[in-house]
Amino acid sequence: MRPKAYILIPPLFLLILGLGSCRKDFDFNPSPGNLIFSKDTVYLDTVFTNIGSSTYSLKVFNPDDEDIYIPSIRLENGESSGYRLNVDGEAGRNFENIPLLAKDSLFIFIEVTFDVSTQEQTNFLYTDALVFQGTTNTQQIPLVTLIKDAIFLYPERDSFGVTETLVLGNDAQGNELRLEGFFLDDQELEFTNEKPYVIYGYAAVPPNSTLNIEAGTRVHFHENSGLLVGNQARVTINGALSEDPELLENEVIFEGDRLEPEFNDVPGQWGTVWLAAGSENNSIAYLTLKNATLGLFVEGGTDTDTDVINLTISNSQILNSSLHNLWSLSSMVEATNCVFGNAGDASVYGNLGGAYHFKHCTIANYWVNGFRSAPALKLDNFLALDDTTILVEDLALASFANCIIDGNRNREISLLGNPEAGFQISFVNCSIKYDTDGVDTGTTPLLDFNGNPSFVNPFLNRNIGFVQPTSGDFRLDDTSQILGLGDMDTATSVPLDILGNNRTERPDLGAYQFLLQE
Repeated sequence: MRPKAYILIPPLFLLILGLGSCRKDFDFNPSPGNLIFSKDTVYLDTVFTNIGSSTYSLKVFNPDDEDIYIPSIRLENGESSGYRLNVDGEAGRNFENIPLLAKDSLFIFIEVTFDVSTQEQTNFLYTDALVFQGTTNTQQIPLVTLIKDAIFLYPERDSFGVTETLVLGNDAQGNELRLEGFFLDDQELEFTNEKPYVIYGYAAVPPNSTLNIEAGTRVHFHENSGLLVGNQARVTINGALSEDPELLENEVIFEGDRLEPEFNDVPGQWGTVWLAAGSENNSIAYLTLKNATLGLFVEGGTDTDTDVINLTISNSQILNSSLHNLWSLSSMVEATNCVFGNAGDASVYGNLGGAYHFKHCTIANYWVNGFRSAPALKLDNFLALDDTTILVEDLALASFANCIIDGNRNREISLLGNPEAGFQISFVNCSIKYDTDGVDTGTTPLLDFNGNPSFVNPFLNRNIGFVQPTSGDFRLDDTSQILGLGDMDTATSVPLDILGNNRTERPDLGAYQFLLQE
């Protein structure tokens, strides 16, 4: 309640004020029902069941030369409607005698929340209407939104309102490190494509368990949420090739939980998929992961065991992460037909050694959401904990064959080897963007593309001819200078590209084989 101000006002002024306030009935005439609207229908973007929408607006114009009032603005379904209104700063579902000056306008703000579980369909088109009552005509503006049913997974709260957390370990002072999240139950370890999943906090796979995700599954992560696969746990993502390149009906898709179009390409909407130390033999096929803070974080152990694969990933796209698309720490990763596209830092970061085997991968960084100092691909065999403590681990072998390493900076590869640990690399028939002007190969022998035997048939600074790299479309067009440059043995081992096209006749570099349109 607003505080009252008590002011002594002369009686004559009160009389004048009272008379003036009565003039509303004479100055404002009721609307006959000839209002003009900014939209003939208000479409609210898709939302999940029981989750509130963004706010949408409708502008209402008075076309007359005289001031009017609208006798009634209401929702057709009344107080039971899932839609909510705000008219001239007042919230509600029914409003009366709303003044509107001549040739003026007002805004109506609209939101919706609806429980689709009361319906038979899992995707329910929910409608209502704004009703504007005039003296001679009633006008209506339909309201339409698609409500998606979903499976919601989230941490519990105890009787004191404290949210469930996961223990990650201890810091240097022995304090527990915790993350808001929960362990998946046994019955939650099979994700299907019947309904989308919406995850709040970090969903963790328990030890000695496997999370299986079937083709066509959609998983949406809330802000600061993600998937944690811990010690002795693993994830298997079983996506499949889709017939429709737009719908991706058989791919598994990981993204944020904001479904409005303006969030389609906003990075950093959710956390990460974290394959923690001790998680082995994780398998990912036909996954599209986008708009995370850190796409995939693969954490191996020290003293890299090249017989233990932490992650095998194929035919997948990791796109538009605000940090890295892939950050691999002392781990072993095998990747084929994958796109690691656009990130705020290095798109692929092989950190503190490990082992990497990439075939027909596109590692590209055309980041446009701010300044980027790191290259598309960064490899090293050390980790500086502070100014005096540096960890080193062998980079057993980082091999790249028929790959593209490109971006919108002059130098898109960084190779940093600490002499106290091994650093073995191999690049066969790879396109690499790296401006060699001013580079002293005597002091940086790792980047001697002509004299270093680790580089076989390198193609430097070619025009890749991506279709639309800033928007995440890394297919090749007919201007590309890397068509047909692939190593045939590598192509034979990966005969189909990410879209299922045969590449064995004249293999192009990267995940996509160019097809001439007839």
